[in-house]
Amino acid sequence: MVHDRIVHVIDDDEAARESLEFLLRSAGIEVSTYESAMQFLQALPQVKAGCVVTDVRMPGIDGLELLRRLRSAGVRVPVIVITGHGEISMAVEAMKIGATDFLEKPFDDDILLAAVRNALSAQERSEHEDAARAVLLERLASLSVRERQVLEGLVAGSPNKVIAHDLGISPRTVEIYRANVMSKMQADSLSQLVRMALSAGIIGEQAD
Repeated sequence: MVHDRIVHVIDDDEAARESLEFLLRSAGIEVSTYESAMQFLQALPQVKAGCVVTDVRMPGIDGLELLRRLRSAGVRVPVIVITGHGEISMAVEAMKIGATDFLEKPFDDDILLAAVRNALSAQERSEHEDAARAVLLERLASLSVRERQVLEGLVAGSPNKVIAHDLGISPRTVEIYRANVMSKMQADSLSQLVRMALSAGIIGEQAD
């Protein structure tokens, strides 16, 4: 649930950190603060799921470099960048690197809270999607080579007779493999099977 997530506030300005912490806690959102990007990176292995709110301009590792390091490490936590006057170009660059949003100082409290809630919700959806895709990949791995070939034929839109011709087997045998595929993938219909294939990347593989 979103309310179980934590917002990691990174800012070298103590007053700014305390102000953001008070605002978020007042809204019932758990907060952890860091005085530098390096301090956050050092704590990263123990960081609880949530999102990051970081200033762009900080001594040492700035907000842009923090984003680069997070992305290069494969960390997909949503990052909201706070930028001062005249730093919009830096904020745009941050968006290109992977920031989910940026806010220009001074910003309205409600706008920050909305951005944080959106980021937390997006993170939760992403985790659910990753978990669902992992289940699909596990089901795919349970298919035999021939079942996988039949699945790819179905996803390509080929009728049973065409799949049978391409694989050198009878249409009846294709029907048996098709039933096995539907059962192992736990699909109730061909349309659902195609949606599963889309989610698992099978159609993308076919196009390569």
